[in-house]
Amino acid sequence: MSKYDVAIIGSGPGGYVAAIRCAQLGFKTALIEKYNVLGGTCLNVGCIPSKALLDSSEHYHKLNHEFAEHGINVTGAKLDFAKMIERKASVVKQTSDGVSFLMKKNNVDVLTGVGSFKDKNTILINGKDEIKADRVIIATGSKPVHLPFAKIDKKRVITSTEALKLTEVPKHLIIIGGGIIALEMGSVYLRLGSQVTVIEYAARLTPGMDSDISKDLKRILSKQGMKFELSTKVNGVSANGKTVSVKAENKKGAALEFKGDYCLVAVGRKPYTEGLGLENIGLTTDNKGRIETDGQLQTKVQGVYALGDVVKGAMLAHKAEEEGVFVAEVMAGQKPHMHYNLIPGVCYTWPEAAGVGATEEELKESKAAYKMGKFPYRALGRARASMDIDGFVKILADEKTDEILGVHIVGARAADLIMEGVVAMEYRASAEDICRMSHPHPTYSEAFKEACLAATEDRAMHV
Repeated sequence: MSKYDVAIIGSGPGGYVAAIRCAQLGFKTALIEKYNVLGGTCLNVGCIPSKALLDSSEHYHKLNHEFAEHGINVTGAKLDFAKMIERKASVVKQTSDGVSFLMKKNNVDVLTGVGSFKDKNTILINGKDEIKADRVIIATGSKPVHLPFAKIDKKRVITSTEALKLTEVPKHLIIIGGGIIALEMGSVYLRLGSQVTVIEYAARLTPGMDSDISKDLKRILSKQGMKFELSTKVNGVSANGKTVSVKAENKKGAALEFKGDYCLVAVGRKPYTEGLGLENIGLTTDNKGRIETDGQLQTKVQGVYALGDVVKGAMLAHKAEEEGVFVAEVMAGQKPHMHYNLIPGVCYTWPEAAGVGATEEELKESKAAYKMGKFPYRALGRARASMDIDGFVKILADEKTDEILGVHIVGARAADLIMEGVVAMEYRASAEDICRMSHPHPTYSEAFKEACLAATEDRAMHV
């Protein structure tokens, strides 16, 4: 029987990063994965494949709608959707293979099979083979939430997993849910020619983000052709042959029916803990299926840790990665820290949307004294040059100290630009601090400086 210092169940971003850091710290480490590819949801059916399709579809959209304005005239261009899906699969394989390489490089033993607890120091692989471990990290991730009135058949009524490997572009894709996954997958197929209808129970999109982001995303995506039915409750979904019918009711009580050829159910994800044998070590989950942990991500069972989507907090790959490093360093006796307030969230539509820190709604609810500065992309020379004039940078700062409390962006490269906000907030910078830093011209980053100027005595220069 093999003996390890640390065994990690699940090879998603949290699990494989934890494995690397454990190995770097000198722990003999095993990584257990039930599938024969590493990387978990993120690398295989989430972050990586969706971004591959988002980039491919954006190229196609620009070719058809923007290249002519740049003086580039293309005739006879046609979509090869099978090739697009093939490229996506290739990107996924390269990335997953890269994780396998990293495991070998760091001398991490990869064990293929379903890992479950026999006791807190004994892990069963596929219910039979056993390994021993002084410590165990649970990093099994999450899976899509299903709705009782929308039976997933994986053909016409689908989750994001199936949406990433369709064999045809839908004529009319109906999406239940208005969160990030819904808008990203809706954007992919909208650009490729689908009619896309988003049905959301809440009164706005991306409910976890600042309301100004939600409003502007709705405006921009509506302009692109995406249709929205907000404050609308879905009552039933049925598939008949190649037709899907979605019955719903709006806030006025009026009955609605939508017909399409595919229905994507994208109403969130839930922790995946089935088959772990938690009961064998005395662990239970809360009402949301999460494993409870302390401030060091240790469960109530000594030596058993949990991280990523199976614990509280945002279900984000980069949050899981940080927790993976955190747990490894805690086990090594170090004193790392996690700033959960400074984990950015990103929506990879185009333009992108991103936020970090407090939203304006949160500041109002807490009765915090704050000030706000906002700068439109339209006023940027760089944005006009690239034809990416939609969006804004919004800075929220403490009214008295000027410390930046939140940053919210809709616009080109918001996913990268948000890191200026993360770094500023990590070092507790004031809006004035950013104002005093030279930002290269012409860049999108100038909008960040200008928004800080707007938050500091309304001093924006270029608007």
